[in-house]
Amino acid sequence: MLSSSLLRRWLNFPDRLLVLDFFYQWCATSLVVATPLGGRRNPGKQPRKQAIYREENQVAQQPQPSKLPSLLKPINRAQRGCAAPEIQTVSVLLLSEDRQTNIMRKKNGRRARKKRRKLEFRDTVVQSVTLSHEPQFVALRRWLQQRGFSSKLLVPAHFSDTGRGLMTLEPIKAGALLISLPEKCLLTTSTVLRSYIGEYMKRWKPPIAPLLALCTFLISERHFGQLAEWKPYIDVLPQKYTCPAYFSDEVIEVLPGNMRDKALEQRAKVQELQTSSLGFFSSLQPLFSQPVDGVFTYDALRWAWCSVNTRTVYMEHPPSPYLSMERNVYALAPYLDLLNHCPAVQVEAGFSQGSYEIGSVQGCNRFQQAFICYGPHDNQRLLLEYGFVATGNPHSVVYVDQGVLWQCISTTDRNQLAQKLLFLKNNDFLENLTLSLDGPSWRLMTALRLLSLKLEQYHLWKSVLQGAVVSQDREEWCVEAALRICHNLIDDNARALDKISQLTENADASLTEQLAVVEHLQGEEQGILGFNLEVLQRLKNKFCHVHGTEYQTFPV
Repeated sequence: MLSSSLLRRWLNFPDRLLVLDFFYQWCATSLVVATPLGGRRNPGKQPRKQAIYREENQVAQQPQPSKLPSLLKPINRAQRGCAAPEIQTVSVLLLSEDRQTNIMRKKNGRRARKKRRKLEFRDTVVQSVTLSHEPQFVALRRWLQQRGFSSKLLVPAHFSDTGRGLMTLEPIKAGALLISLPEKCLLTTSTVLRSYIGEYMKRWKPPIAPLLALCTFLISERHFGQLAEWKPYIDVLPQKYTCPAYFSDEVIEVLPGNMRDKALEQRAKVQELQTSSLGFFSSLQPLFSQPVDGVFTYDALRWAWCSVNTRTVYMEHPPSPYLSMERNVYALAPYLDLLNHCPAVQVEAGFSQGSYEIGSVQGCNRFQQAFICYGPHDNQRLLLEYGFVATGNPHSVVYVDQGVLWQCISTTDRNQLAQKLLFLKNNDFLENLTLSLDGPSWRLMTALRLLSLKLEQYHLWKSVLQGAVVSQDREEWCVEAALRICHNLIDDNARALDKISQLTENADASLTEQLAVVEHLQGEEQGILGFNLEVLQRLKNKFCHVHGTEYQTFPV
């Protein structure tokens, strides 16, 4: 260790700050001439010392270890007050190889591990902020309480992973009741027919569809504002949705290929509903002081349609003479519709003693988000119907449509390929061809097996659809074709993600939200495609190992 006399000598220097700064640097590196601070010198190995210093931003020559103490000599007192001292700033960093090793070990020590675990825990833990104090939720709970509903178990909250949801205030045991909403709180077609708008619906011929009846009521209630009976519920509904009905053409272009047609179909469905209902909307003019054309706009109908389509619970109603014969299974459930979806959750739902009840099969911890399951839907279905994507969805798949098959299978005889595709279509084998986390589906491999057959193997078509395996070389052909499909879909996925990144740069808030959910979908499918690529590549290598020679690529 340094002697106390030497330390006192340093403290008498005119440039104490310079010396103390150097002394601090020197101690921080724990390189002392006798013994490193905080440790023992390895008696079997002398460390190789390194000195790096700067003098007026110029790198000096590296001093020898034997000359290191000379750097600690005091500056001559005659230099005090000089305008330009010989050495203005000296920054010395002394590191030994042993000390560098010790520093690296400390980064992996117990304290470092604890710190990393805390940071990782903070990043992975879902953050929640209660919304029960916000005016719209206070009004909603008070309004529902007047209708016989009260919930001291669930409160609205905002979660960092899902957005709005319901948080538990007490632990929920397995099999316990999660929520019970009286029928008076449900918004159904019966509610609409009993309202001020019901008389106009009863007089209109032909009868309107149940879905249109609910949409019309929601639009009217939102228009009347403070005078609306259902205002507390209308106020908590989202102003916009991320369903494909809201997507612009540029967003639809970055959807998976097989989903684009479905998105366009949904958007066209809403447009057709608005066009075909103009006559009925005109009959409601006596209820409004302004022209109904400005009330029942396409944007208003799109909002109402998405509200019904994404937030209703299943509830069968008896046929009504005032409504069309379409299935009437819609019921908007205020407060209950804040429950988000989780594919791993199991619940039991149904009517009991005049209330719609949901029971938790697995239970839920305190101060955690309470989930329900909307059904075993893949992510494309969730985006189409509800406007969101579930991370790590075990039901998620990547669809392989006829266009992908046509692109990935090259043959000189296009007529024969067309005949095979027609045969598959007639036998319902061109639908639900998928890649999942279980690998290529049986239906996909069966379709490829039939497409692999040669012209003279026409008599095997039916037996192949029943699960028959033709030959080893045809199986290898199927694996090669599946690999080609995977590569094709991966390329499409990468191009879509690049396009999303470009569109996001200059997008507004609404477009950014739509692109984010599509990017989430493409990201989930990217993982599935990568997994299937590995599975098929391993299968291909097995064939190569069986042959004992280099794998032969069959023309696909």
